[in-house]
Amino acid sequence: MKLKKAIDRVPGGLMLVPLLLGACVHTFAPGAGKYFGSFTNGLIAGTVPILAVWFFCMGATIDLRATGTVLRKSGTLLVTKMLVAWIATLVAAHFLPVDGIKSGLFAGLSILAITTSMDMTNGGLYAAVMQQYGTKEEAGAFVLMSIESGPLVSMIILGATGVAFFEPRLFVGAVLPFFVGFVLGNLDHDLRELFGRCVHPLIPFFGFALGNGIDLNVIATSGFAGVMLGLGVIVVTGIPLILADRLIAGGNGAAGLAASSTAGAAVANPAIIGEMIPRFKPLVPAATAMVATACLVTAILVPILTAIWVRRKSAREALRAEFMGPPMQPVHGRDAHV
Repeated sequence: MKLKKAIDRVPGGLMLVPLLLGACVHTFAPGAGKYFGSFTNGLIAGTVPILAVWFFCMGATIDLRATGTVLRKSGTLLVTKMLVAWIATLVAAHFLPVDGIKSGLFAGLSILAITTSMDMTNGGLYAAVMQQYGTKEEAGAFVLMSIESGPLVSMIILGATGVAFFEPRLFVGAVLPFFVGFVLGNLDHDLRELFGRCVHPLIPFFGFALGNGIDLNVIATSGFAGVMLGLGVIVVTGIPLILADRLIAGGNGAAGLAASSTAGAAVANPAIIGEMIPRFKPLVPAATAMVATACLVTAILVPILTAIWVRRKSAREALRAEFMGPPMQPVHGRDAHV
């Protein structure tokens, strides 16, 4: 059976398919973890330990010896994405209650869902799209996007906007595994390769554990809001990213559009933040479902939109070249006739 190939056909499938399986277990057999106990319960309820190892391995993959062009491009996209998420959170804090919307089409939408869906780019999706439609340097620009992985950026944004308060030790605890992995990966290339190989295999494990905190009824009721959130991520983050790519990073806007997605790892952030801030805990199921939906929507639309953008850019440049015509050859004195 070609299960892996079938999962890969689903956008973000390595994360979303196990998440849905976990949600099925939670919905139809909510006590399965406690019933079986031991290692089975560890897989079902072990979101935080699994993510801790994953963050460590992600940190090890960042190579600061990348070229200046790659660092400039990835730095521009990273800072722009974080600033846009901060502004979106600030605006949402003025219009949405802290405990989220309780009824209507947008039931379940919360500041927590907005922040965690907008502050992380799907690095794998970005790299794949740029390998097809961009340059080698643009494809490698996901090198710094790993910094967004984990709850740290979400914590900084929520804290800076006054939505939540985090003790300094929580910030340290959130970034420490990532930082240790980063240091080891840059000290020893072999360690970077060793830990880097663990990044993708761990994704379905924490996806399944996250799904075990979601009731399928929550996914059904927050579906429309999740789709609208995904579209909002593309529009709200995509426009500034395109402008930053063209005006600062020297690109044609394609890399900016390719970065306007929601990372699969962002699905984990509501649960982690909910563990730190008890008043956010009731929002976690709906926020997790909405961020997962946003991840799926952006994973489908961003490659399509990027392809359209690149084709239109290429067609426009070809038309301009045809209109201007080939450059005139200089006339030498011996070729001139009176």
